[in-house]
Amino acid sequence: MEFVVVTGLSGAGKTQAMHSMEDIGFFCVDNLPPALIPVFYDLCVKSESSMERVAVVTDTRGGELFKSFFTAMEALKMEEKTYKILFLDASDGVLVRRFKETRRKHPLSDELGGSMEQAVRLERDILRPMRESSDFVIDTSGLSPAQLKGRIAEQFLTSASDSLAVHCISFGFKFGIPMEADLVMDVRCLPNPFYDQELRPKTGLDPDVRDYVMENEETRGFVARYTDLLNYLLPLYSKEGKSQLVIAVGCTGGHHRSVALAQFTCDYLGEKGLKTSVTHRDIQKY
Repeated sequence: MEFVVVTGLSGAGKTQAMHSMEDIGFFCVDNLPPALIPVFYDLCVKSESSMERVAVVTDTRGGELFKSFFTAMEALKMEEKTYKILFLDASDGVLVRRFKETRRKHPLSDELGGSMEQAVRLERDILRPMRESSDFVIDTSGLSPAQLKGRIAEQFLTSASDSLAVHCISFGFKFGIPMEADLVMDVRCLPNPFYDQELRPKTGLDPDVRDYVMENEETRGFVARYTDLLNYLLPLYSKEGKSQLVIAVGCTGGHHRSVALAQFTCDYLGEKGLKTSVTHRDIQKY
């Protein structure tokens, strides 16, 4: 059975993630207290309907009950029951804006006199150990509901596997580094198509921009060393049992160099037989 525990910050998109997982065949339960997760796991295993894919959401809405999270996860490990943890994250500013737009109350706001900003910071501190122990982290700050659904599908639509999945993200440093990044590559040192008037309106997905970036002598030297690094690191991550590796490639604006190199990374690792996906986070920003 593929069993996924979904948690994360309030307002980060857990409800949307559950809908997306239901669409790809998961049986989903929302707001389950952690102490009941091992019990529910057993019910799913013993069910006559033979549940093969199950996802449960547990978070700070459970109040005091949520404090048993690690106890419940340890109970599953002790009984050799396999599971994965998906953590939904977003920046503080985005979370505050989402709550103001929906006029919903944060689960921790009453403890802090109604302060939304303080509630978000407190919840982030509470959930930091859960984030660090998660198998998958998705930062939804810049994702639309459709893009989040795509990320969920990329990660879970294929059959369950212990092999390492690599997600590549292109981004612009002026818009911030993706929070879920495990490796960050700065390619602002490479020749910039932005200064070519014909190439400026295009992106790194256009053949002429891609060629401008990838066929440059400096880029070739970078790629030779970059691929050596990937070839060395990925087996080590796999050996440690890591399920997902997020490689973020950044340039100034996230339109040209980072897009070309992130796409190259995805294609290169895909040709090696790894499960890969790519998101160009800032390609439409100006």
